Amino acid sequence: MQGLRRELLPPSGAEYATSLNLIPNTSPGGSSGKKVLRNLVVARSSLLRIYEIREEPAPLPTSVENVGTGGRKGTEAVEGEVEMDQQGEGFVNVGFVKSTAQNQNIVQSTVTRMYLVRSHRLHGVVIGLDRVRTLATAEDGLDRLVVSFKDAKIAILEWSDAIYDLTTLSLHTYERAPQLLTLNAASHRAQLRLDPDSRCAVLSLPRDSLAVLPFYQSLVDLDVGEQDQVLGRSELHTTTTFIIDLPEIDEKIHNIIDFVFLPGFNNPTIAVLCEYQQTWTGRLKEFRDTTSLFVITLDLNTRMYPIIFQVHNLPYDCLAVYSCPASYGGVLIVAANSILHVEHTGKVAAVPVNGWAVRITDVKMIEDENTLTRDITLEGSKLLFIDDHNIFLFTIQGLVYPIEITVEGRTVTNILISPSVAQLTIPSIVVDIGSDHIFVGSIAGPSSLLKTLRISEELKDGVGSKVIASAETADADMDVDDDIYGEKVIASNDALNGTTNGIDTRTVLRLTLRDSLREYGPINAMAFGLARNGERYVPELVACTGSEYLGGFTLFQRDLPTKLKRKVHAIGGSRGVWSLSVRPGSKSAGLHAARSALHDDDSIIVSTDATPSPGLSRMASRSPKSDLVIFGRATVTTIGAASFFQRTAILQVTTNALRVLETDGTERQVIKDMDGNMTRPKIRACGISDPFILILREDDTLGLFVGEAERGKIRRKDMSAMGEKSSRYLAASFCTDQANLLKLGYNPTSVQSKNKGKGQTTTLEAATDANRGTQWLVLCRPQGIMEIWSLPKLGLVFSTTFIAPLQAVLTDTMDPAGKSIPEDPPRKPEPFDIDQAVIAPIGESDPSLHLVIYLRCAQLAIYKIHATSVPIEFPSHRESSLLIQCTKILSKSLDSFDEAEQAASHESKRIQRRLIPFKTQTNSLRSLDGVFFTGDRPHWIIGTNRGGIVLFPSGHPVVHAFTTCSIWGSKNDFLLYTDEGPCLIEWIPNVCLDSPIPFRSVPRGRPYTSIKYDASTGLIVAAASIKSKFVLFDDDGNPIWMPDVFVKEMNLTEPKMETSTLELISPEDWITLDGFEFPSNEFVNAVEIVELETLSTSTDLKEFIAVATTVFRGEDLAVKGAAYIFEIIEVVPDPSSKRCYRLRLLCRDDAKGAVTAICGINGYLVSSLGQKVFVRAFELDERLVGVAFLDVGVYVTSIKTMKNILIIGDAMKGVWFVAFQEDPFKLTVLGKYGQQNCITQVDFFFRDEELSIIAGDEDGIVRLLEYDPLNVESQGGSKLILRTEFHGQSEYRASLTTISRSKSDQPLSRLLMASIDGSLHVLLPVEEAVYKRLQLLQGQLTRNVQHIAGLNPRAFRLVRNEYTSRPLNRGILDDGLLDIFDDLPVSKQVEMTRQIASERSIIVRDLITNAGSW
Repeated sequence: MQGLRRELLPPSGAEYATSLNLIPNTSPGGSSGKKVLRNLVVARSSLLRIYEIREEPAPLPTSVENVGTGGRKGTEAVEGEVEMDQQGEGFVNVGFVKSTAQNQNIVQSTVTRMYLVRSHRLHGVVIGLDRVRTLATAEDGLDRLVVSFKDAKIAILEWSDAIYDLTTLSLHTYERAPQLLTLNAASHRAQLRLDPDSRCAVLSLPRDSLAVLPFYQSLVDLDVGEQDQVLGRSELHTTTTFIIDLPEIDEKIHNIIDFVFLPGFNNPTIAVLCEYQQTWTGRLKEFRDTTSLFVITLDLNTRMYPIIFQVHNLPYDCLAVYSCPASYGGVLIVAANSILHVEHTGKVAAVPVNGWAVRITDVKMIEDENTLTRDITLEGSKLLFIDDHNIFLFTIQGLVYPIEITVEGRTVTNILISPSVAQLTIPSIVVDIGSDHIFVGSIAGPSSLLKTLRISEELKDGVGSKVIASAETADADMDVDDDIYGEKVIASNDALNGTTNGIDTRTVLRLTLRDSLREYGPINAMAFGLARNGERYVPELVACTGSEYLGGFTLFQRDLPTKLKRKVHAIGGSRGVWSLSVRPGSKSAGLHAARSALHDDDSIIVSTDATPSPGLSRMASRSPKSDLVIFGRATVTTIGAASFFQRTAILQVTTNALRVLETDGTERQVIKDMDGNMTRPKIRACGISDPFILILREDDTLGLFVGEAERGKIRRKDMSAMGEKSSRYLAASFCTDQANLLKLGYNPTSVQSKNKGKGQTTTLEAATDANRGTQWLVLCRPQGIMEIWSLPKLGLVFSTTFIAPLQAVLTDTMDPAGKSIPEDPPRKPEPFDIDQAVIAPIGESDPSLHLVIYLRCAQLAIYKIHATSVPIEFPSHRESSLLIQCTKILSKSLDSFDEAEQAASHESKRIQRRLIPFKTQTNSLRSLDGVFFTGDRPHWIIGTNRGGIVLFPSGHPVVHAFTTCSIWGSKNDFLLYTDEGPCLIEWIPNVCLDSPIPFRSVPRGRPYTSIKYDASTGLIVAAASIKSKFVLFDDDGNPIWMPDVFVKEMNLTEPKMETSTLELISPEDWITLDGFEFPSNEFVNAVEIVELETLSTSTDLKEFIAVATTVFRGEDLAVKGAAYIFEIIEVVPDPSSKRCYRLRLLCRDDAKGAVTAICGINGYLVSSLGQKVFVRAFELDERLVGVAFLDVGVYVTSIKTMKNILIIGDAMKGVWFVAFQEDPFKLTVLGKYGQQNCITQVDFFFRDEELSIIAGDEDGIVRLLEYDPLNVESQGGSKLILRTEFHGQSEYRASLTTISRSKSDQPLSRLLMASIDGSLHVLLPVEEAVYKRLQLLQGQLTRNVQHIAGLNPRAFRLVRNEYTSRPLNRGILDDGLLDIFDDLPVSKQVEMTRQIASERSIIVRDLITNAGSW
């Protein structure tokens, strides 16, 4: 049996991060006030993301921005200030328009945001990130990115403007080094460090070794021949890499804890923190202060490594070492209970952070007035130097402590720790962005971008040296979760105090939250539930995510969550619907539009239906009772409608005419689409962008019209510059650029180049509306050519032939206007013809232009448009060119294309697919631009700041028409015509759109380890994990040790232990209805809803809640456990609450060992107890009675049942395949898989009549096992056959199985697997013929595609197995590799499928058939 593993959600969180100047700053600045600070690269597992940190003006509220027509105050056009163009087309020369704006010095508040630039799924697990400055940095000023991987590899990457992405400069691998062949190599945690002066990079290896990768720093280091090669080239040059065995330098350098490079040395110098003689708390009387510090110089030329100095007898609990500024040098060591500074002379200055420090070390501590009250734990903490003397300490509790280093000369005399001043996320990495910005990354929850503010405040009387705390409000547009972050409070530092004008002052450091990454952390458990979106119930995946105080629930929905507001059947709209914003006006109103300040909400809806023939169009408006009133009807089919003449009229395009209507629906002008007296083919599509109109006819000819605002009428526009009147076009649309991204570069010899300083020709509408932007015409010809023409004067400014095959990069090929004259015989449509082409803004706070292409073969591609340099050479026939480049960032096949099926279906019966740009208002400060894709399988194309471009299904089978609609006063409304008719919908609020699956977060302040959904009541049962004080109990359950009074008075951190509570939660408002608290030393291992036999129902079966627990009794006594049986009962609610359900405990069955797994089978309860598995009956709803048992392995981790079959996963003994019979009661072992793998999860996996077992271990390896008694290898069925090993790289803790039906109406399973890194995967069974095709395709993609960082996809999934002669890598397909197929150009796809004796359409069909989530 074969399967396909798809990634539904990427890893969540930021485990590694670095700040660097990676990308050239090409974003528009100047008057916009936007400033790019740095680039931020973050990584989690195999996900690499590149962000741009921008500082920009704070947005104004929508109520202020939307006043008037959008023009800025002081720039309104008044009568006499416009000069008509001599050509008489109603255009204005902007260079001669006056301005009444006054120069004002306005200090505008700013915000800092993170914008996703690129993201990649790598074929390797990232374990380190850093930046390096190379020889090329002197030329371009850019840094290079250094990435280290789990399998001992280092990759050097740089940014390429040519492809707008990362390119690999070099890959250095150490996986074949002798150090990697040791037995403990897999458990080694490698660390990457770079020299501050970019002289070398060091990667730690097993057996206390370091891999050194030196870099050339100047041309002097190169040979004469190498200098000639490097001149004029921006390449990275590294010398020969080598490995240092640290014990050869000094035998006491053993068990490395951490190491760091030190600044200010002529040669690279590292400080190594190690522990030669390891110890622990119970052996402190024999061994204490066992940590040593060695400072070693690396001479990269002579390969000599002298030790500068060494310090011994440091505390045994040292955790990390940080380099101090060169002004006073030394290192800062963070221990679990103290912070130490070690100078170059060996002098140690230490300060305790709790009362344990003086009890576990003999190092002399510096005490102050806060020593006896300070209680901080430093495990998992991070340090960051704000300047030479000020540090922020981020603890695992999220607390932020300011630390001040007091220095006299070059000697550190004191380390002052102030009280905590803020609570943020749990840190995994802290990075200095620069410009006073700090990034705090987390793998347990959201990551934060902070800014440090320095404010001078006057010292008040009585304050003295007391710390002043103050709160700083976050930016107005930040959605801050107070439950997670708390108050942003920062304290001052006395050393920063000063005197200003005779007044004593101090500098106060404040932290403000500028932006955040909405991450949810690891997934501990999950269950399916029902969510109510308005009146509609939809399936929802409820996941237990996060840890500690960041724990809670994350709710995932497969489609973009929307809710129905109302149905509007009266307007129809099966062929189209448009919501328009108009205002009363006259023929001359266009000249005074800029002075209007009326509200711009929509006021008219235009809809059309194809029946009754020849069609019916309606015009409706809102009545005082909020109903729609139809005030106009016409027996025509409307192709398009929009407000025109600056919203003073309505333009309607029908199948054979263009109509200009007054706002009351009366007809002002009609232009029939005639060629003299000859009737032209019907109009099939149109585009409207005031004052321009284009039409596309059924014979693919184009018509262009322009409106004259002073006359209030439209006329035909000369198209001779575009070629013959009979030219054919496949697609056409208008583009409006409000961000001033589309800029022209002129041919030095052209007339326009000489006159470009005199102002650009534009339209009257653009001259009177400063926010309108420039307008452009996009055309696609049958030859696969896309052209962009300037408006209002038609001029070809961009032409590319790379659009039809969907190449990765589109550039201006400088070709003349294409010739697309009609062919004889007529040209037939082809699968790779362009069906739709739209340039529209997509994004959140700063939308950028994107080119969206849809081919007839159902291939959708999205290109990002970004600025580029001026072309080097201009051909003589081109006067100007757009300085842009289009880079493909998303490509997806939405449907399989079969030419035979398309030919058999009549054209009129096809559901039209259209790309419709939209703009919605998410709140008063944020808007969102996107594109909606109508037709079969409709999608939202949305872009967010931190998530980039994402594609969400709408959840409707079909959408015939779409428009934004604010006629009811909401900017978040959409009017759709679906299979249920016309309906008004809106997005569900507080939904995060930054991930491939939209989600909502429900913070609870505690993590949950198990969750189940009770279908009978619609409630959720979850087990929460909380920390309680440790209490040691005896055999009778009595506490035998309690902290004495002396310990309580000291600042000793009390030991904690895990305990659990069982909660009954309502998913509507997420309120806990009831709960059960377990004893302080008992925690929950598993929760299941099982069906047990009972006499209380007519069916003799009833669902109960079964809970398996462990009772921890300290290190000296064996653990115990218990099995609980609960039921949910309905009670009369209290008058003060709506709680009508309660948990009732029916049975508690104590066990002599831990009950680690539990489930139900045929009305009986199956539970694990130590080394046994018991089957019990629930007798009289009071007690559990054993009916069968089985001796299994050492520690059962998972039990799953199906019918009368059990599969048991053990931490030491592998997998057991067991059958249960009732007459007589017996458990029979059918087969075993006995290799010593720590199995954590087991699941059934089936398709049609085939059954397999999926087993996952703690290393993330997924194994596919089969029970085949007829196979000789199975020894009569006693052994389970291992078919496949697939390295998932991350352990999956939770799994769910969903059932569907195959084409033969046989059951088909989909296995959802949630990993500890926050990723979510689905494992799908595939047919053997499909598997063979996709397996061949995988091989082609592995060999013929350049992968990021030069990594090998096949090696990434291989599993090293000592029991087989070859890797068992066949059986599970990797979607991370197959998804690359969609990103390839169409021509490359055709070529690649031909090499495997297949067709592109077949491969696409295979991929789409096995797509989806659940």
